[in-house]
Amino acid sequence: MMHKEMIERVLVNIDRVMIGKRDIAELSMTALLAGGHVLLEDVPGVGKTMMVKALAKSISADFKRIQFTPDLLPSDVLGVSIYNPKELAFEFRPGPIMGNIILADEINRTSPKTQSALLEGMEESSVTIDGETMMIPQPFFVMATQNPIEYEGTYPLPEAQLDRFLFKLKMGYPSTKDEVEILNRAEKRVPIEELTTAITLEELVSLQKAVKDVAVDVTIKTYIVECATQTRNNPFVYLGVSPRGSLALMKACQAYAMIKGRDYVIPDDVQYLAPYVFDHRMILKPEAKYEGVTALEIIERILTKVRVPIEMAKVK
Repeated sequence: MMHKEMIERVLVNIDRVMIGKRDIAELSMTALLAGGHVLLEDVPGVGKTMMVKALAKSISADFKRIQFTPDLLPSDVLGVSIYNPKELAFEFRPGPIMGNIILADEINRTSPKTQSALLEGMEESSVTIDGETMMIPQPFFVMATQNPIEYEGTYPLPEAQLDRFLFKLKMGYPSTKDEVEILNRAEKRVPIEELTTAITLEELVSLQKAVKDVAVDVTIKTYIVECATQTRNNPFVYLGVSPRGSLALMKACQAYAMIKGRDYVIPDDVQYLAPYVFDHRMILKPEAKYEGVTALEIIERILTKVRVPIEMAKVK
């Protein structure tokens, strides 16, 4: 399949920089194709920023980076109108959000007001400045990184804003073998600087359009909804996955199926992606913390409980 070949070129490109992180690369590409955004959460130094850079350099798109700090203002993200005395008028100078691929580095280091400026753009694909609405160029993909909330000097993202990310991923430490390979590759050169474009912006847009044609059988849709419903009825869950979460999972499954070379979604796609889509969309009751129960454990139990569709009806 031509689509799979184009996607594979991007993944191979990322593999040249990110050792042993093929799964994170695939999930990041899944979100990009599905029109969603990714939140990468992990301790410093495991390659979060490098992953975003590698993905961005593999795609011929306008790449912008925002380094979030406590003193960053919303105008530093959105842009600002400056008076031009020659023209006797205000002219807009766009901020870094006006790009295709946005790296929002350490998003939980900045104030909630500045966080909201970025997250509003993610949700609406537009920004409002001085009462004027401006559309953000398409495609538009944000990959935000953050250190764990337990670290000092951070501003946790509220649940309602976390919901705007399709996936919440963790990089994890590399294995000993992979870490040695990282040292070997970086000994005399900088791998990220050697990356070249794998696909054009036009090819990316065509892939995003093609994702919508990936078939989702009614039994798969029912399976997704039943899994989401179980999160709402769980005794440890205060607020379960919303219908927006179900829709997000379906879109993610369509994109992931394309990455795997299929034009239809299977139950395995749902089972694999559900933890990444549902985890940050659930608010647990205090009893869950007392019992030591996590959202991921609840999702795993639900996936073993809900009946998996064995025979799918013929897709029309």
